[in-house]
Amino acid sequence: MIEAVVFDVDGTLVDSVDLHARAWQDAFSDFGHEIGFGEIRGQIGKGGDQLMPVFLSPEEMEAKGEALSKHRARLMQERYLPEIRPFPGVPALFRRLREDGVRIALASSAKADELQEYKRIAGIEDLVDVETSSDDAERSKPFPDIFRAALSRLKGVAPAAAIAIGDTPYDAEAAAGAGLRTIGVLCGGFPESDLRRAGCVAIFEGPADLLARFDASPLARKAPAG
Repeated sequence: MIEAVVFDVDGTLVDSVDLHARAWQDAFSDFGHEIGFGEIRGQIGKGGDQLMPVFLSPEEMEAKGEALSKHRARLMQERYLPEIRPFPGVPALFRRLREDGVRIALASSAKADELQEYKRIAGIEDLVDVETSSDDAERSKPFPDIFRAALSRLKGVAPAAAIAIGDTPYDAEAAAGAGLRTIGVLCGGFPESDLRRAGCVAIFEGPADLLARFDASPLARKAPAG
């Protein structure tokens, strides 16, 4: 029986993947790197520490990586944060889980201050038990550090008694590294085939679809044998 659910945030609870890609594209351009939107979008879900080396050499990372990352954060805050909207059904899904006694954690590659904004946008500020961000992990997704940090805060919950929910293959890979199964959602724009290849045990359109089919999902309480 599931005791805790560990949610990704961007692309899972809030509609922000395209906006993050645009912020990264703008930041790279401002630092002299013209990179296609699609190339960057396919990397969203990773933290900046894992995304930037896809496009920058080790020497460029050393010279400008930190400044570029900070610039991206400013652009996201100033240009794109006001455009982020929640996906339908998020607070209702969280309340349903809490009614079943399930604890809720967030495990996001976002910075801690961004994560607070996303909680507000999603309407879940008072519905989260624990949370971790890229600030709580040495390496961001697809490494498992963030999920391991979330599990460590869900004291007494074994990986087998928890499940992750995310929209990218990087979520599923990171969760598997922490011993978690993953439910995939398509609302972040990644193909179902990519999510299944990454190991997702079930796929839903988004939070509202997962809530509508809750009793047939891996989140459902199972009737006792006999």
